[in-house]
Amino acid sequence: MPMFVALLRGVNVGTARRVQMAELRALLSRLGYTGVGTLLNSGNAVFRAGGGTPAEHAADISAALVSELKVAAPVVVKSAGELAAIISECPIKSAPSGYSQFLVAFVQEPTALVTLAPIEPLVVPPERFVIGSQAAYLWCATGIRESKAAAALLGKAGKSATTRNWSTVLKLRALASDL
Repeated sequence: MPMFVALLRGVNVGTARRVQMAELRALLSRLGYTGVGTLLNSGNAVFRAGGGTPAEHAADISAALVSELKVAAPVVVKSAGELAAIISECPIKSAPSGYSQFLVAFVQEPTALVTLAPIEPLVVPPERFVIGSQAAYLWCATGIRESKAAAALLGKAGKSATTRNWSTVLKLRALASDL
């Protein structure tokens, strides 16, 4: 059965939209997914599904979050193969000094990446921002808190995306491989 990665946007940040990872695992299991695992406390999950597309899984999980947990949160689902492609496509090859300064923005449909284009003018060198074919990548050389581009990506300009740091992306790949 294929492996998928679910990324919930904006959960467990502050006091709003709280989702316990045990509740998320149980919810995914009730939806019929198997091999369910979660990573960190920020809405990252991996699971196996016998059929369906990533977009269908995202819609199902989002609806279940509202109906069962009373949490409205956008959900992006990628297959393990799509996640591997996003990692291998990464245009920032010189490894940043800190993975926490390196962000990957995920969207459900690659056509939504064009909505991130307004972030480009906010990039201050040596920051780098690249929109790839399946994700966008932002390296914040002086840190995320100091970056106007990161603030935009994590805020309203990036509302079509959910963002993870590079370390989390690599851990999700490992978790998907282990399960």
